[in-house]
Amino acid sequence: MSDQRAELRRTRADEIREAVADDIMSGRIFPGVRLDEQELADRFGVSRTPVREALKQLSATGLIVLRAHKGAVVTPMTNGGLSELFEGLAELEAACSRLAAEKMSGAERRALESVHREVGDLVRRGDPDEYHLANIRFHDMIYQGSHNGFLAETTVALRRRLSPFSRAQFRNLGRMARSFAEHDQIVTAIVRGDGDAAFRSMRAHLATVEHAFEDYLAEEGRAARTMAATRR
Repeated sequence: MSDQRAELRRTRADEIREAVADDIMSGRIFPGVRLDEQELADRFGVSRTPVREALKQLSATGLIVLRAHKGAVVTPMTNGGLSELFEGLAELEAACSRLAAEKMSGAERRALESVHREVGDLVRRGDPDEYHLANIRFHDMIYQGSHNGFLAETTVALRRRLSPFSRAQFRNLGRMARSFAEHDQIVTAIVRGDGDAAFRSMRAHLATVEHAFEDYLAEEGRAARTMAATRR
C-alpha cells in the first residue's frame, strides 16, 4: 500500500499545474491573459523552477501557449476542438479495452479488479483530487493490459493532454459514483474476456466524461455570471 501511495504523490509542479488549470477552466483567469512566472512563484511560495515545469505541462494540454519573449498566455477553449480530442481518446481507450479483454493474463485481471475496489473506497471518501489520481492508474492498467506498446503510448499522450478537462468533471455532484459504476461495466467485460463489450463500455464511458466536463463548464459559467451580477 505504501508503494501505491508513493505513486499517487503529487509534486509541487503538479499542484501548481492543477491549481492554474482550475483557475482557467472556472473563468478566474481569462483567455488571452499572460501568466507571469514571478507572480505565480510568489502566490505558491516557491521558486520559478516548479512554476516553469507546471507551465510546460499546461502547454502540453493546450490550456496555455508558451511564446518566445512573451511567456505563457492562456488560450481560448473551443468546444469543437475539445470534442475532437475526446472523440479520439474514446476510440483509443476503447481499442485498449478490447485488447486488454483479449490479452490480459489472469494476474493482470485480478490486479485490475483490486485497483477497481480501491477506487470504490475513494468514492466513499469523496475526495475528487485523490479519485482523479486513482482514476489515472486504473486507466493506465488497461493501456498496459492491451500489450500493444504503440497504442498504449499514443493513448497516454492524448490522455495527458486532456487531463485537466477530465479532472474537472469530478467536481460535479455525484460524478465520482457514476464514473465508478461505468468502470464496473468495463472491468466486468475485461475480466470475462468480452472484447466487444469492453470496447462499447469504454467508449460510452468516455462520452459521459466529455458531457460531465461540459456540465462543469456550464455550472462554472453560471456561477461566474451570478458573481459578476452581485458586484454591479
